Amino acid sequence: MMKKRRTWLIGVDEAGRGPLAGPVTLGIIACPKKSARRLFAGIRDSKRLSPKAREEWFRKFSARTEIFYYVTSVGPSIIDRYGISSAIKKGISRLLKKAPRGEILLDGSLKAPDRYFQKTIIRGDERVPIIAAASVVAKVVRDRKMVRLAKKFPLYGFEIHKGYGTELHRECIKKHGLSDVHRRSFCKAF
Repeated sequence: MMKKRRTWLIGVDEAGRGPLAGPVTLGIIACPKKSARRLFAGIRDSKRLSPKAREEWFRKFSARTEIFYYVTSVGPSIIDRYGISSAIKKGISRLLKKAPRGEILLDGSLKAPDRYFQKTIIRGDERVPIIAAASVVAKVVRDRKMVRLAKKFPLYGFEIHKGYGTELHRECIKKHGLSDVHRRSFCKAF
């Protein structure tokens, strides 16, 4: 049975807004408000953690019964068709349909539909532990997906750069063209 409204604290963040390839991935993490400080003590924004540390935090989340998390991805074809902002909104709507009711804290420019009790916090992934936890969940799941895509598309090095516009990735695109998982709207220079 779900707890009463606003007894849950919910963090929301995304990973993969800017890459040239792969999905944008959104993560949500929730716990009882009274437990949040204890459960996320010491966590940092996923960008400030090593891949190993992110995986360790992810395992901790999976092992705790009082933590709920859910991740969804929106693929390149939707990003190309509707734009990254609309793709992210679509992902947030999907996430919140799965979440317990509660106080929603979102990172940066993210916004939930108006019917939700929410607060957007600039640099929330750096300042608010539950948003940092959501950033970890999103980043771990997206990175794993990019490693799987590297096996399907071995010419691009996705396991190394995770689809971001590194020099290696740009050279691979110049040499091999775009794959089915590239965001064509992000790769107009190629």
